[in-house]
Amino acid sequence: MLIQLNLSAIALAGVAAWKRVKPVVIRDAVLLPAAGFLGILGLWWIVASFNSDLIPTPYQALIANFDYILHPFYQRGPGDLGIGWLLLASLRRVLVGFFLGAAVAIPLGFLIGMSKPAMMALNPLIQIFKPVSPLAWLPIALSIFNLAEPSAIFVIFITSLWPTIINTALGVSSVSQDYLDVARVLEMPRWRRITKIIWPASLPYIFTGLRISLGIAWLVIVAVEMLTGGVGIGFFVWDEWSRLNLSSVFLAVFVIGLTGLLLDAAVDKVQELVTHRSIKSH
Repeated sequence: MLIQLNLSAIALAGVAAWKRVKPVVIRDAVLLPAAGFLGILGLWWIVASFNSDLIPTPYQALIANFDYILHPFYQRGPGDLGIGWLLLASLRRVLVGFFLGAAVAIPLGFLIGMSKPAMMALNPLIQIFKPVSPLAWLPIALSIFNLAEPSAIFVIFITSLWPTIINTALGVSSVSQDYLDVARVLEMPRWRRITKIIWPASLPYIFTGLRISLGIAWLVIVAVEMLTGGVGIGFFVWDEWSRLNLSSVFLAVFVIGLTGLLLDAAVDKVQELVTHRSIKSH
């Protein structure tokens, strides 16, 4: 009987707490994002009303893109693919270049963070190459590979290096010296210090670098595909603009933005699983 009373009290307390929190949750998770999205649609509608010959309204763009939306993975001949296939092709290039970049950047970041001579030798190179536009590497990549596909992956690889290297080095160098002193007193081997102390402490910095790198890589692939052509969401944007089909361009912009949001959320989820800590939204 006592247990039933306690459970009833807990249930009532939970219901009361939810009633207090529910308006705030609905406002923050539903109403405010919806208001921002409707504001953008309203602005688009206003701009389209002043230039109706070229820019479609949201409703007109929706109707014009209905086939793309309902059949994203159609194949109707060479070069005539649904937007889902184009998106997957771009994602494949980005992920291959990104993971290759991470495989190089994380060890380099550890080396720079743990070794002052390495930092003095490599930091000037990083500071020189970091501000270079990713597209400036494209002619070099094309001259090396003579193919658009590996050239695009190479540009993504270069783009992915710098944020991850810098953030990893920062995380390694920020590990408390007290922890390292204790490890030396305990005569802990170097590899064990790295795996048990430095690596866990550096993970938030590493994931911040990976998150920035992936976001930049997704930005760059669109521009690279515009220049190199082939199958991809970037070439789709350029091709539709060449046909003055802005309805499809707006659809591609929405798909690119939504994909970037999902990629960012995926990195957050992986970080949460690896570090066993909940990631607060920014």
